[in-house]
Amino acid sequence: MFKNHPKGLVVLFFTEMWERFGYYLMLGIFTLYMIDTQAGGLGLSLASAADIYGTYLALVYLSPFVGGLLADRILGYRRAIIIGGILMGTGYLTLAVPGVTAFWIALFLIIVGNGFFKPNISTLVGNLYSDEKYLDRKDSGFNIFYMGINIGAFICNFVAAYLRNHYGWGYAFAAAGIGMFIGVIWFMTGQKHVSEADVLKPVNPEDMSLFKISAYVFFPAIVFGVIGWFMPENLFGSNSTDAFLFASTPVVLFYLSLWIRASKEDKAPIAALLSIFAVVVVFWAIFHQNGSALTVWAESYTNRSMPAVVEPVAKTFGMAQDVDTTPREVPKLDIHGRALVDKDGHTITEMGPHPYLNNLPKKEWPAEGKSLTLISTEIFQSVNPFFVVVLTPVVVSFFGFLRKRKREPSTPAKIGWGLFITALSTVIMIGAVFASQNGLVKSSPWWLISSYGVITVGELFLSPMGLSLVSKLSPPRITALMMGGWFLATSIGNKMSGVLSSLWTRYDHKAVFFSINFTGAMLAALAVFLMIKWLRQVVKDHTGSH
Repeated sequence: MFKNHPKGLVVLFFTEMWERFGYYLMLGIFTLYMIDTQAGGLGLSLASAADIYGTYLALVYLSPFVGGLLADRILGYRRAIIIGGILMGTGYLTLAVPGVTAFWIALFLIIVGNGFFKPNISTLVGNLYSDEKYLDRKDSGFNIFYMGINIGAFICNFVAAYLRNHYGWGYAFAAAGIGMFIGVIWFMTGQKHVSEADVLKPVNPEDMSLFKISAYVFFPAIVFGVIGWFMPENLFGSNSTDAFLFASTPVVLFYLSLWIRASKEDKAPIAALLSIFAVVVVFWAIFHQNGSALTVWAESYTNRSMPAVVEPVAKTFGMAQDVDTTPREVPKLDIHGRALVDKDGHTITEMGPHPYLNNLPKKEWPAEGKSLTLISTEIFQSVNPFFVVVLTPVVVSFFGFLRKRKREPSTPAKIGWGLFITALSTVIMIGAVFASQNGLVKSSPWWLISSYGVITVGELFLSPMGLSLVSKLSPPRITALMMGGWFLATSIGNKMSGVLSSLWTRYDHKAVFFSINFTGAMLAALAVFLMIKWLRQVVKDHTGSH
């Protein structure tokens, strides 16, 4: 797999694999932990959890703007990666400590740490391909790197399920921290293979100083965020959403200013990247509902039963949980099946059967004293990374096949097709809604698995290609900063995923919810294809390739 690629790719591949192991382990159980009322969770309402989930994802991918800037100007990429990894590992371990105070401290450490780590490891990957002999392999190099991300994301949910079911939430979160520190140690032992890619470029006259950036971007972002938080009427559904989107405005304007002040040589590449950043917001808004709306679909609307023959193995490895009719504290529902909340946003509970039984026919309930053995909800979070690992070699070979015949789509075209395929994944979930009679009965897990499979193909067309495009088009002195711009788009998309997920309880018929996602993805795909001729020309002019 690594043949004909720089040696440093192996170092960065496994570093990112362990980092993503920790990140997605935490993310896979994050919503479940927040809404849990039975096993030491925070007991928040689904709406509050969705808001926190979206805000966390947004800030995790907004902080790379700062981390990329500091790496470009002061720290260098390797040092920034080490700092970020240590902060994130500490954050995951802090999340293992019970209580709300530790919860917020942990999120802060993870957000800041990711800002240092995420843009700079992707920048190093791109820099490894600066040599002429590797240049035409950059797209496939990012595909391979992306597979490392998803190997970590695949295995982590089995670890999370085992530890959560056998020992509790804290042990699962601690495993994320241990994985992160393994990644840092691996990275530090492979320094000699990536040092050549850690080269800072001199600042140009048109580049703003750090003092000016602080004055014109950071300070206004804080002020705008405070204004958004305290606005008497919520424009986007919650105080946190208003605050985030307001605070993001100066950062977005800063990236626009890079284009306005750019030299003639840099103007078109920066404009092309900003255009791509704008449309991929929609992809991330849909994709990252896997940890919110789709987790709820897996938890409450999907048939999670399993053949009796595999139950002992599933229980041994923590991949299963038992459900019975014994009364317990469960969310109190209104006539529409929505959880009731108090004035502080916490779920109101009452004694009743396990929520999984709500839309399961009484004849299928376990007999008194017996239990049903179900697939743990977070295992569904491994479906997407499983498909990434399996399909990456297929996609790389497919593009290689087309390349030999000079039919390979341009990098921007791959992104456009990725958005189109993403739209198709939402059509499958619309089918799931109708097949389950809008949630009155359990839906087959194959609907959810199929939707994850299709969106994975879209992801492989879009996400690694986006990283590759940033590496190709960015002026070398601000590559990490522009990589931060890619993650800023991801950040805004992640926050919008929380906004979209909050609509889940607003629409009684869930097909409306998934139709909104379909419309957004199709419009974004159309926007890319309308720009494709110009984008292809910019890439050709700047890199000599398509």
